[in-house]
Formats: sequence, C-alpha cells, structure tokens
Amino acid sequence: MNLASIRIITDDVDRLVAFYETVTGMAPARPAPVFAEFRTENGTLAVASTATVAMLGDRAPKPGRNDSLIIEFMVADVDAEFDRLQNSLDDVVLVPTTMPWGNRSTLFRDPDGNLVNLFSRPVP
Repeated sequence: MNLASIRIITDDVDRLVAFYETVTGMAPARPAPVFAEFRTENGTLAVASTATVAMLGDRAPKPGRNDSLIIEFMVADVDAEFDRLQNSLDDVVLVPTTMPWGNRSTLFRDPDGNLVNLFSRPVP
C-alpha cells in the first residue's frame, strides 16, 4: 500500500490553488475547474471543490473545519522558505524553530485554516 494523496475540500479552489502555488513553487495539474493536484516525488496534495464530494450528503467533508491534520512539506532550508513566503502568509503559527527532536520547522495556516508545516531534518 502507498499513500497516494491528501485532498483538501474547499469552497474556493482557485484561492487555495494560488496559495499552494506560492508555497510549493509548482504549477498544479488542473484536469477540471473543481480539482487540482500538486504532484511531488513522494505524494500528491489535491485541492477539490465541495462539489466533488456532494454525493456524500451530510457525511461529506466540510471546508475550514480541520483541527487534527498538518500538511507537511520537507524543504532544504526552512529559514529561506519562510523569508520567501513571509509576506504571503496571513497566519504564522510558528516562526522557524528548531524542535526538541532536531527538525527545523515553521508552521502557518492556509486560507481555509489548514495547518501547514515546512520542515527540514537535521544533517547527521
């Protein structure tokens, strides 16, 4: 089994796609206006409209209600990425910090309130 992707359900696909284009520096695949994928070497971050899960009715995911998931991207230089993104971030949760386990991390929220972590592992 391989983890293929994490999908964020949103009311504003274009807004989230623009945000993650800025964060990742990547252009997404956009097979339809209601869906986008940022395909990386290790997995995919998908962004989809609420219309893509409408058939689930009351059990469908609801945008902006995530309080238990962190979307994580491993980067070479957390401080450089933070400097690059700082003016694009509305909600910085943690400025670049070395964690007790050695990772360097910065955390912020995307426009829907999802927590994003950019981190690097210590060099052995």
